[in-house]
Amino acid sequence: MVQIGYTLSSEEHRANDLIDDAVKAEETGFAFASISDHFHPWMDSQGHSPFVWSVLGGIAARTSKIPIMTGVTPLSLHYHPTIVAQAVATAADMMPGRFSFGVGTGEALNEHITGDTWPPVSIRQEMLEESLEIIRELWEGNYTTVEGAYYSVHNAKLYTLPEQLPKVIVSATGPESATIAAEIGDALVSTSPNKEVVDAFHAAGGTDKPVYGQIHLCYDEDEEKARQTAFELWGHSLLGGQASQELSIPKHYQEAIQSFATPDLVAESISCGPDVSKIHQEIQTYIDAGFTHVYLHQIGENQQAFFDIAKSEILPKYA
Repeated sequence: MVQIGYTLSSEEHRANDLIDDAVKAEETGFAFASISDHFHPWMDSQGHSPFVWSVLGGIAARTSKIPIMTGVTPLSLHYHPTIVAQAVATAADMMPGRFSFGVGTGEALNEHITGDTWPPVSIRQEMLEESLEIIRELWEGNYTTVEGAYYSVHNAKLYTLPEQLPKVIVSATGPESATIAAEIGDALVSTSPNKEVVDAFHAAGGTDKPVYGQIHLCYDEDEEKARQTAFELWGHSLLGGQASQELSIPKHYQEAIQSFATPDLVAESISCGPDVSKIHQEIQTYIDAGFTHVYLHQIGENQQAFFDIAKSEILPKYA
């Protein structure tokens, strides 16, 4: 049976609100939660982007059962692997057995901030693999020195390590990256129900590993209001492809959709309104594609209404 999780959208909410929502997700009965790790929001209209590792400390203090994953942490430019290794080890120590480390190659939106050249995807994949190797070596608790192709580490040692190291969930959008995910990760995360991606992951050794997928939705009794909310806060999702990797500031995402996007167009790809059957249909598409975990992203401020409907009409179907 598929497990249903909840998205903590750092792009849309203040840190304390995210912590409150993590508590409510646990109380509602979600099987797990995912929290985004961005320096910027996607668009100015989203309005927030707190530092995820601070937020995770608050979630650790306020929750006791719900598993949490980063969805996902970029391993390319703006994080050095030594710092990420320490952050993840601390989060996992604060949430024994319930923290997972989602990783990806990042987007220019968040990675250009250090002033380094934004590399092509093939280089970013190499950077992810090297960074993850360093992180895992540091998790062994020994002094670590590395002179790699992309990162240098000199006599670094982590002193606070969890009793149980977190699982590494690797993001992939195509068969090639899914193959890499199977080789270096403990699980796969992908943002569309692409069976070809899941099949490539399984073929490369991921047969018995979990597969995570995300669904964006905007539940509201007023369908027109839901469409407008989804358009204003998640219209950038219409871009897709490499455009979503290459634009460098939230203003550019906002400008890119203004020429063609409408609330009705956004609603063609995002379930908007009170019809819960649409959410079940989307979950089923992920199940059919081979996903074992699906987390739901409720767009906008109307989180309590979503928690209520999830408890009564969504989660019981997958219990």
